[in-house]
Amino acid sequence: MAHHLYLVRHGEQLDAEHGMPDGPLSPRGRRQAGLLAERLGGIPFDHAWHSPLQRATETAAIISAKMPALTPEPSPLLFDCVPSGPSEETPSAYDPFFGSVTEAEIEAGRAQMEDAVGEFLRAHRGERHDLLITHNFVIAWFVREVLGAPDWRWVSINQANCGLTVLTQKPGRPWSLVTHNDLAHLPPEMRTGLPEPYLI
Repeated sequence: MAHHLYLVRHGEQLDAEHGMPDGPLSPRGRRQAGLLAERLGGIPFDHAWHSPLQRATETAAIISAKMPALTPEPSPLLFDCVPSGPSEETPSAYDPFFGSVTEAEIEAGRAQMEDAVGEFLRAHRGERHDLLITHNFVIAWFVREVLGAPDWRWVSINQANCGLTVLTQKPGRPWSLVTHNDLAHLPPEMRTGLPEPYLI
């Protein structure tokens, strides 16, 4: 018996390269979500939640259309956010990124992810399968949390569009990372959201 948490980044957003904060999925993003739904089709999900942002909401709708028993619910705990700021150990290469966000945004992200960890990583009895459709930084924070890495390390953990990460907790054991950013369901030309050299 175990609790399995399936973390999915939304599909590719239309015109994301133009700096749009949110928007609909691109045609490729819709196809990514459909292929992911086929990959997840045999899993007996108990619950599913998604970020309220449009790109995650549309991803959840495409997945649930292929899995009629699944009814994803929006959760504000899964909004895109910046989970923490830099520390003394953070490499200077990340200074431009952290320089583009405010202290208020960091504080809001930190509070959100404290609540998200408390909600979604809490212990449950019996076999359980939960799906979270969310964003790159949110998934990175969950992975960092499970691995016990320093807070700033989330910024170095990346997830492709519709990549699949699975966390599992067995009774009496800590959470474990089963797979991270699994793209086996996406052919190479459908893999987006990571630096090009890593998409093959």
